[in-house]
Amino acid sequence: MLIQEKIIQNVKNKCIADESVSACMMYGSFTKGEGDQYSDVEFYIFIRDQDINHFNSRYWISEVNTADLIFYNEYGTEVVIFSNMIRGEFHFLPESKMEIIKSFKSTGVFPNPESMYVYDSTEQLQPLLEGLGGSGPERMTDKNVNFAFNNFANAWLMGVNVMKRGELARSLEVLTQVQKYILQLIRVKEKTVERWLNSTKNLETDISVQSYHNYVSITAKLRECELKTAYKNALKMVEKLYNSLGDFYVVDIDQDFIQKLYVHLNK
Repeated sequence: MLIQEKIIQNVKNKCIADESVSACMMYGSFTKGEGDQYSDVEFYIFIRDQDINHFNSRYWISEVNTADLIFYNEYGTEVVIFSNMIRGEFHFLPESKMEIIKSFKSTGVFPNPESMYVYDSTEQLQPLLEGLGGSGPERMTDKNVNFAFNNFANAWLMGVNVMKRGELARSLEVLTQVQKYILQLIRVKEKTVERWLNSTKNLETDISVQSYHNYVSITAKLRECELKTAYKNALKMVEKLYNSLGDFYVVDIDQDFIQKLYVHLNK
């Protein structure tokens, strides 16, 4: 048994033993059959409304497993680094907010909603999880394709401009955004859009060998020559993606615009 599976069982046991807990669901790799020794454990835990104001989440987590660090990240999620170096994410919400689960449907594909079930004393959780089943949101649309192309253009121009100014560290940071939008376009082209919101996950196996090789060409170290090469290769990739996707989608940008970006890069 993996350490993570023991932690998941500990969470379930604690939910059963704690009368203030109404329900608990899990999300992430272990609900998709992808969990391994490097995976996180992630939960939504719903607390009875009358108990939420005096519920001590930090203490609750520390009783699940010994922890070295518990804190809130920039998104308001309570993050724990357990002493065994397993990372966890916990969302504690009042029971009356349980219908937030309906909003998850728009974020991706949930191949096995039953695996997300941990505990429920309310009989509300199971129907909500069942609503997540079936196909995910339609990603291969004109709207999404334009989102990726347009945001690529914006990030690419910013990255090139700050590189020319001499802000190489900032240019390298912006390059990660350029890469993200290119990967989204690759996933549309290769029909692997299930990971649209987390486009680098399982990239080594999700996309073709050639596309992965092309992706490598748009990475760089903090050197001006490497950054310029990466931005040039990124533009080449987008031009090819435009030529292949333009036959199937109505795209805002055109070949003339792409050529203007080439000229701008070489000024």
